Amino acid sequence: MKIVEAHAIIESMPVQADLQHLEEIGRVCYKSEGKIAPGSLLPFLRKIIASGHESVIEHVSATVRFIVDRGVSHELVRHRLASYSQTSTRYCTHGSDNGEVTFINPCFWPSSMTAEEASRRDEWLRAMAHAEAHYLKLIAMGASPQEARSVLPNSLKTEIVMTANLREWRHVFRLRTSPKAHPQMLEIMIPLLAVFKRELEPIFDDFEVPTGGFTFVRR
Repeated sequence: MKIVEAHAIIESMPVQADLQHLEEIGRVCYKSEGKIAPGSLLPFLRKIIASGHESVIEHVSATVRFIVDRGVSHELVRHRLASYSQTSTRYCTHGSDNGEVTFINPCFWPSSMTAEEASRRDEWLRAMAHAEAHYLKLIAMGASPQEARSVLPNSLKTEIVMTANLREWRHVFRLRTSPKAHPQMLEIMIPLLAVFKRELEPIFDDFEVPTGGFTFVRR
């Protein structure tokens, strides 16, 4: 059994030329192309976002690869204004390369665990070990991956690549960095928002990133 941490990898991010293109597109609405000048980009983008004219930023997209558990990926695909490519449990045999099934380490049990939390983590570890054993045994017995996958849990590690336009990313961050979001979603989305805010300042600088990044909060 292999346990890894959830994380996200940015595959592609708009560059300055893409943002400049947004200003050129947006000014078509107001026939103000003649006002494009050095230093006009940031004020223009901030103004259209503040006014709610976010359709302009739909013309540019970003792509992120998420390494998460299946439970988180089920939530991600609820964002329908995006494109997804995900590791298949029908066609990929888990553990075929090293004899181990890979699971995502839950953030529920931080290093400063209470005795009760340590007991819960031990129970989770036993459940993952059983799932791995039964899955690998089914494969050894000749079951296909699509048959054997029925014993795999939500904690199974998956990779899912998501492409969405910048307006949709704003919507995603608005929902998935809320205190009401699932802790495992917050774990990946808060650090990702910090990168988007830094790299795409005029698009995301109205978002607040929690100080210190993600910190698990017991509820």
